[in-house]
Amino acid sequence: MPELQPLRPDHAPALLAFEREDRAYFAATVPDRGEEYFARFEERLRALLDDQAAGAGFFHVVTGAEGEMLGRVNLYEVTDGSADLGYRIAERAAGRGLATWGVREVCARAAERYGLTVLTASTTLDNAASRAVLARTGFTVVGATRLSGRPGLSYRRSL
Repeated sequence: MPELQPLRPDHAPALLAFEREDRAYFAATVPDRGEEYFARFEERLRALLDDQAAGAGFFHVVTGAEGEMLGRVNLYEVTDGSADLGYRIAERAAGRGLATWGVREVCARAAERYGLTVLTASTTLDNAASRAVLARTGFTVVGATRLSGRPGLSYRRSL
């Protein structure tokens, strides 16, 4: 059974390994994080944890039965009852409904624990899996966008 956990400092080694292991897989459908992300990982993690402590973001990891890192589901840019949603699931765990499960769990937490009323998300047009996850979890298309120069769609969900 997967578990959705709030991001903690002790997740750092497994999270970095997860991001490195699946970097090419992620880059096929979402903008690559770039070398600086990995070079400054510890600093970036501290900033996320600071944002989380201040209520400016809510960051989660998805772990498997053995505690292995399988994904991330994050709420960022939290302001005035809204937030942006982002998620990524390891290639080895893809296609099992884990992204849909994680997004549903975060949507429930967003409303019940974090006091949010609206979530937004974006994905590229060629990311059919992400578009399906957003549709299955109650997001609706609100317009076109570009992500790192690639055509995409913007979504919204009221909680």
